[in-house]
Amino acid sequence: MIERPNLLVVCGKNKKRSRTAESIFKNDPRFAIRSVGLSSKSERKISENDLNWSDLVLVMETDHRQKIKKQYRNLDLPTIKVLHIPDDYEYMDEELVDLLNDRINEEFQIAFGT
Repeated sequence: MIERPNLLVVCGKNKKRSRTAESIFKNDPRFAIRSVGLSSKSERKISENDLNWSDLVLVMETDHRQKIKKQYRNLDLPTIKVLHIPDDYEYMDEELVDLLNDRINEEFQIAFGT
């Protein structure tokens, strides 16, 4: 068991979904969290360093996982889980916060058993 795992949360542009996840979990003592986007227009674009840093990658959509696997096929990638959260929400939307809380806590429990 990793003492305090690193979670990387990924969405399209790092403006709404992944940024909301980072905001709500940034002070969680169970893990460190960082958010990035896949688009070249992202606030913070995913990098090889982000993937090397992370113990678990959480993406919003299935095609996000495919893009990471294709773009970084030369890397030994961490586990990538899909949260299945569509791009239908604004930053810190109440429903988005609830979805992220449920799904990130569930994936954390599955991956690290705590």
